[in-house]
Amino acid sequence: MTTEQDVKHRLPITISVLLAAIMTSLDTTIANVALPHMQGSVSASIDQITWVLTSYLVAAAVMTPLSGWLAGRFGRKRTFMVSIVGFTMASMLCGLATSVPEIVLFRVLQGICGASLVPLSQSILLDINPREKHGQAMAIWGAGTLVGPILGPLLGGYLTDSLSWRWCFYINLPVGILAFLGVFLFISADRDKLVRRFDFLGFGMLALFVACIQLLLDRGPGQDWFHSREIWTEAILAAVGLWVFIIHTLTAEHPFFDRGLIRDRSFVSATGFGFMLGLLLFSTLALLPPMLQGLMGYSVLYSGIVSMPRGLGSFIAMLLAGQLVARMDLRLVVLMGLGMTAIAMLQMMHFDLGMTETPLVTSGIIQGLGLGLLFVPLSTLAFATLPQHLRPEGSTVYNLIRSLGGSVGISVMNGLAVANAQTMHGSLAAKVVTSDPVVRAGLPAFFNPSTTGGLMALNAEITRQATMIAYLDDFKLMFFITIACIPLLLLLRKPGRSGGDPVHAVVE
Repeated sequence: MTTEQDVKHRLPITISVLLAAIMTSLDTTIANVALPHMQGSVSASIDQITWVLTSYLVAAAVMTPLSGWLAGRFGRKRTFMVSIVGFTMASMLCGLATSVPEIVLFRVLQGICGASLVPLSQSILLDINPREKHGQAMAIWGAGTLVGPILGPLLGGYLTDSLSWRWCFYINLPVGILAFLGVFLFISADRDKLVRRFDFLGFGMLALFVACIQLLLDRGPGQDWFHSREIWTEAILAAVGLWVFIIHTLTAEHPFFDRGLIRDRSFVSATGFGFMLGLLLFSTLALLPPMLQGLMGYSVLYSGIVSMPRGLGSFIAMLLAGQLVARMDLRLVVLMGLGMTAIAMLQMMHFDLGMTETPLVTSGIIQGLGLGLLFVPLSTLAFATLPQHLRPEGSTVYNLIRSLGGSVGISVMNGLAVANAQTMHGSLAAKVVTSDPVVRAGLPAFFNPSTTGGLMALNAEITRQATMIAYLDDFKLMFFITIACIPLLLLLRKPGRSGGDPVHAVVE
C-alpha cells in the first residue's frame, strides 16, 4: 500500500524502479549481438549457444505470473529488493562463466530473479501517482521498458567490440546497486500483506503452458516445426496446460489470478491490444538486425546506430503521450499510434537492397512515434478502472501477455521469412535460364554461369534478393495486422472518473 512517505519520495522511487526495469528489459536483447563472441570463448556449437537466450526467456516467462503472489505474500518492497539482488548477482556470475552450462544456469537465475522487476515497477509507479498523472507515469515507465530492448543491440555491440562480451553482463552491477539503494532507502515497508492461499495447480498449469509455448516458438524454426517430435510434445503440453488453467481459474474457489481481472472490460481489451503491441515491436527488432547485417553488409555497431532513431521516436512519443492522455480521449491517441505504425510499415514494404540509410531512419522514427503513442494510453486504459489491490496481479498479466505477443511475433515472422525466402529463391532461379543466350549476355562477368565461381556468385545474389523479398512480405503482413487492429478500438471503453480505488488515496 502507498504511504505519505512514498508520495513524498516520488522522484527517487521513480528513478530507482526505472533503473531496475531498464536493467532487466535491456538484458532481453543486449546479449544477442554477443552470441558469436560467447560461442568462440566457451567453444560452443550454435545449438548450444542459443540456449543462452532461450534459458533466460523461458525462466522469465515462467516466473512472471508469480510476481503478483510473491508481492502479496512477502511484501512488494522485499520482493523487489530480493529480485534486484538476485538479478545483479546472476549478471556478475554470467560475466564470470567459463562454460556453456554455467552461462545457461546463471541466465536461468537471471530470468527467475528479474521476472518481477518490470511488473512490480509498473505497479509501484501507478500507486505513488494520482490518477490524473497515470498517463505521465506510464510514459516514463514505458520509455524505460521499451527503449531498453531497442538500445540493447547497440550497447551490446559497443561493449563487445570495445571490451568483451562479459561486459554485457557486468554493466548491470552499478545499475543494480543504485536501484537497490533507492528502493531500500525510499520505499516504505509494506504494512498490509495479502496472505492468500497459493494455487499450486493453477500456477503449475500456467507455468507448463508458458514454458512449453516459449520453447515451441523459440526452437520451432530450428527443429522444422511440426516435423519434429519435440515440437509436437511441447505443443500438446502447452494446449493441456492452457486448457486446465482456464477451467481451473473459472471454477476454483481460490484461483491463481483473481477473477476480478477478467470482469474488468478495460483491462481485458487493453491487454489484448498489448499482445499486438508486443508482436509489432519485437518482430521488427528481430527482423531488422539480420537484414541490415546479412543483406546490406552493416556492422553490428552501425546497424545499432541506424536503429537508434526508433528508440528516440518512442521516447519522444511517450513523453508527448503522457500529456495527451490527460487532454484527449485515449482511444484517439491509440488510433494515432496505429496510424503512424501503419505508415512506417508501408515505408518498410518498399525497402530495397540499394537504399541508403535515409528510409531506415525515417521509418524507424515514425514507427517509434507510433509505438510510443500506443504504449502509454494502453497501459493507462488497462489500469484505469482496476482496483488498487489488483494492480500487482494486473501488471503481471499485462506484461506476460505483451511478452507472449513478442514471442509469437518473432517466431511467426522469422518462420515466414525463412519459408518465403526458400520459395522466392526457387521462383527467381527458375527465371534465370542460364542456357538462354539473351540471359547470358545480360549477366555481368562475375555472374558467368560457365565458371564455378560465377555460378556460386549468381546463386548468392538470387538468395540475397529472395531473402529481401521475404522480409518485405513480413513487413506487408505487419502492415495489414496494424490496419486490422483499428476496428478493435470499439472494444476499448473510455474510462470514467469513477470506478476502481482512488489512486490519490494515501494510506496513513
